[in-house]
Formats: sequence, structure tokens, C-alpha cells
Amino acid sequence: MIIYPAIDLIGGTVVRLHKGDFDQLTTYGDDPVSVAQSYVDAGATWLHLVDLDGAKNPDNRQIDLIAKIISSTGLKVQTGGGIRSFADVQALVDAGASRIVIGSLAVRDPEITKTIFKAFGPEKICLAADVIWQNDGFYIAVSGWQEASSLSLFDFIETYQQDGLLHALCTDIDRDGTLTGCNRDLYQEVKQKYPKLQLQASGGVSMLADLDDAPVIHHHNAVSIFNCAEAVSNDKGGASFHHLLQSTLNVVFGLCIQCRRGLIQNKNGRILQNCTCNTETLLLTAG
Repeated sequence: MIIYPAIDLIGGTVVRLHKGDFDQLTTYGDDPVSVAQSYVDAGATWLHLVDLDGAKNPDNRQIDLIAKIISSTGLKVQTGGGIRSFADVQALVDAGASRIVIGSLAVRDPEITKTIFKAFGPEKICLAADVIWQNDGFYIAVSGWQEASSLSLFDFIETYQQDGLLHALCTDIDRDGTLTGCNRDLYQEVKQKYPKLQLQASGGVSMLADLDDAPVIHHHNAVSIFNCAEAVSNDKGGASFHHLLQSTLNVVFGLCIQCRRGLIQNKNGRILQNCTCNTETLLLTAG
């Protein structure tokens, strides 16, 4: 498996939102290039990068910083946030992005989105299916999760099946940033309905067991994402995946510890099994 650690950016700093709430923000550092390089050192080849400034206001997109992260680390970067036009996609591709994540635009203007699929190819585009439960099912949220649409998750995916949709990032907003475990039932349902879809499952992942037991991970086409304390995977071999995942979790949780309590070193190389960055208690595994 290939792990894609994720970085969220606001004002040039690495941050994490709780359930997508901009008022519940934790800062993990002011040097995103260094954070990205730490993932390279752990063995990562991909990075999932979210420009939250761009998601909230497209005029504030951090393209120069994104380009710097790509050129400085050599990582393949999947990025999104505030994509509103063909030109926005082109600008990120020109900056070196390997894949562009499209969410709100795909909900509001399928015609332009289909044009983007045709121009850049399905491999270059990832559909962002950020969902929230409402009454009878999961519905797509837009504008940096600040608005809920009337479009259901499966209707959204179905819209782009004829355009060769390959990659979809599904985030359960109610679990995002909570470290409470992933929504296995949701991701399994998506994979059963669309077995060829390269699904990126995001939200709530906090430990190896969240992936080991998740049905989506065991599908040969499965992909899984972590944000801040989370990561993305694709089918490339279990042993190396677990090694890199453990290294990545050590890196990310190390940032989390530094943020709240100074620096706590884990001399035995063990990973944190639970950390909210908002409490004084940090639980380490026994080995």
C-alpha cells in the first residue's frame, strides 16, 4: 500500500479543523515544507494537501506555497480547496500538482467539471465527496463544508460515472478530526456499489487497527486517507504499508505532542494509539 499523509494549510501554517469547523482549529507548525519532508523521510511518495484558505475564499489560494512544497520535497501531491473553474485546475497542474481534488464545483456545475475530466483525464481528477448525515442518508457538503447541498452521495458519484471517474475522496465530516475511528459501514457500502472506484476514505482514523479492520482496506482497489493524524493508502504490499504507516503516525502524533506539551520522545518507536491534541492525557501502545 502507498500512504498519503495529509496536510491542511491556513495562512502558510499546518492546521487541523474539528469536523471542518474553522472556529475549532489546532495549529501544528508554521513550516509545511518541513512537515512534508518529514513524511518523505518516513517513506511517503504522495501527499494529500488541502488549501483551507482557498476553500473558504478562492482568491486566497496558496499556490506559491503548494508549488514550493512540491519542488522542495519531490512528493506527488493531490491537492484541492476552492477549485471553481477550469483555470483553477490548470494553475495547480502548472504548479506541479499530480492530482486535483474537485468538490463544490462538481456539485454546482457538472458541465464545467465534465469538461475538466475530458481535458485533463480521469487520473488527474479526484472527486471530493465530503458528506454529512441528514435525516435519510449522506449528503454532499460544499464551500469548505460550510454549506450542505441537496445532492446525495450516490447521486453525486453516479453523475460522473460516464466521464470515467477513477478517484473519489469520501470524508465523513462528523468524524473528521475526532480520532474516533473511521466509518467502515459507509466506505464498505460505497465499495460494494462501485467496486472499481479508487476510494479514498477519510475521517476519524487514529491507529493501525482502524485500517486493519476496515473492510475498504482489504479491497484490492481500496484507498484510505488520514488527515493530520490520518493517511491515504493504495494496494502495494502490506508489510511496507504498515511500516510506513507506523512511521507516519509517529511523525504526526509527534507534532501533536509538541503542540500541547512541549516535546515528548518515544524511544521505543511505538506509536500513539489515541491523541486529541486537546487533552493532557496521551496513550501509548504497549508494543
